[in-house]
Amino acid sequence: MNRREFLRASVCAGAACPLLSFTGRLFAAPPDAPRFLLVFLRGGYDCNNVLVPWASDFYYESRPTLAIARPDAGNPDSAIRLDANWGLNPILRDALLPLWQRRQLAFVPFAGTDDLSRSHFETQNNIETGAPTTPRGSFRSGFLARLSSQLTGVPAIAFTGNLPLSFQGAGKDIPNISLRDAPKARFDARQAAILADMYKGTTLADAAADGLALPASIASNLRDEMLKASGGAPSARSFASETRRIASLMRERYRLGFVDVGGWDTHVNQGSTTGGLATNLRHLAEGLAAYADTLGEAWNRTTVVVLSEFGRTFRENGDKGTDHGHGTVYWVLGGRVDGGRVAGEQVRVDASGLLQNRDYPVLTNYRDLLGGLFARLWGLRAGQLQTVFPQARPRDLRLV
Repeated sequence: MNRREFLRASVCAGAACPLLSFTGRLFAAPPDAPRFLLVFLRGGYDCNNVLVPWASDFYYESRPTLAIARPDAGNPDSAIRLDANWGLNPILRDALLPLWQRRQLAFVPFAGTDDLSRSHFETQNNIETGAPTTPRGSFRSGFLARLSSQLTGVPAIAFTGNLPLSFQGAGKDIPNISLRDAPKARFDARQAAILADMYKGTTLADAAADGLALPASIASNLRDEMLKASGGAPSARSFASETRRIASLMRERYRLGFVDVGGWDTHVNQGSTTGGLATNLRHLAEGLAAYADTLGEAWNRTTVVVLSEFGRTFRENGDKGTDHGHGTVYWVLGGRVDGGRVAGEQVRVDASGLLQNRDYPVLTNYRDLLGGLFARLWGLRAGQLQTVFPQARPRDLRLV
């Protein structure tokens, strides 16, 4: 190992490094290859206050304190009209509306799984395995892992502290790294002293000392940067910083990625254009806009899907919040997306259209939607799609 290799390995252990996989092998993907990022909103976000069914009187009857006003040019807190039935939460005006207007954002309502447990844990696992709910299979791998196994020259990465279930069982190393917190040095002081002593008196002594010191220095600098950007608390700016780092890695080296975002379980005081949900949505949207901006020209070969394990109850509860639901709304973004539209099968938003008189029904299964999307992105054959999503019926909504 020469000095440059040692320093590279040491720095990459403590900070995001686009040059190495976890096996230490250099790799590269064709610059024009498709890029795909899955954004998982853990907690079940309230889709009805993102894609607002403003034409539905039932929506306003069901949400006396949470509903977002019908589109009104004179009211900045009213929904932004997208079409004759749907509007956008005005909190997303600056970050998402430009993407919609450029036809780089589509929404798919009445989407989700056929899991009716309304359990966060069970439904999240159901999605990440990509297995049919009935009969329940004994799959020990995630659908992104199986997708990765079908692709050649498509380096994958999870931007998480632990490798998510969706990327487990790939039969090959899938790197994971969290960019949310300032990275830490790989070795503590005791370990660093032992390693430095190992190289003492050799030609690598100086390289070892430099390599062991650099991660701590980088961690300190990034920690200071993040604290200044966020004022010591999670903010839109700190989330945008995370997505900018993700974009840098996806632009240069990786082509298949996963990131999750928590905090979407809004049982109490959810709010509409203000409050906890609105703040989270603004953070998310600004981060996605930063992701698109940082990718630059590579955004034209990028697709992003935002999903959650389920939606929320259509009616608000007694605590001015919403409870665990079923059907939800997926977001599909990217420079190659055929957007500016609300896609997929839909039903009238009224009491008769609810599932069990409480939730959005699921008319577009996530396995079918993603299967159709993957076929378009990578030209996967029917047999390959069945490996990724067994027993699914891929649906091409022509989103790309």
